Amino acid sequence: MTNRLQSIGNKIRQIRKGKNIPQIELAVEIGIDRAYLSEIENGRTNPSINILYAISDALHVNIIEFFQNNE
Repeated sequence: MTNRLQSIGNKIRQIRKGKNIPQIELAVEIGIDRAYLSEIENGRTNPSINILYAISDALHVNIIEFFQNNE
């Protein structure tokens, strides 16, 4: 499961950075602590589906993108 969480976290980070959104800005927008967002992006925590939807809405992407491989 850790690899899956890391993969999702990496994808979130990649999309966020691609849109030049600072971690703190995204965290504030969705109402979570920046440290918690960092834990998600580093694959160290299992975020709820509600948090994943909030992140996808804030990044203006479909939640499916978090689960797709880069290959």
